[in-house]
Amino acid sequence: MKKPFGVILISTFMYLSSFVLLSTSIFYDADANELNIAMRFALPSSYDRLFRVVLALATLVMVYGYMKLRKWGFWAMISYSLFFGAISMTLSSTHHQQPFNGNMIWSILVLLYTIHIKEAFFQNKASVM
Repeated sequence: MKKPFGVILISTFMYLSSFVLLSTSIFYDADANELNIAMRFALPSSYDRLFRVVLALATLVMVYGYMKLRKWGFWAMISYSLFFGAISMTLSSTHHQQPFNGNMIWSILVLLYTIHIKEAFFQNKASVM
């Protein structure tokens, strides 16, 4: 079985977003936004740069496993989508900002697609190109 196109698309978007997150940890002023990434996860604003780096690196590892169709990549993506979808849903209901709605929808789509193609992650790897 060939690698599903959706896996390539999702992985590419998530690789790009990880690199953006890494670059913003260097060039972004955390105080410019009233609700930075660290605060979204109930951490003090002073941890924003460090949290961006840790989150980007963890996402890169997860996406590597997802792109290689590993079982742990499947479960990591499921967990990631559930976790970030729940956070986006909570923030969307309290802050009423479009990016939170978009993040929630993206998480739901990735979750549903990943579950839909789960067979690709649980088959014999010798047949995957």
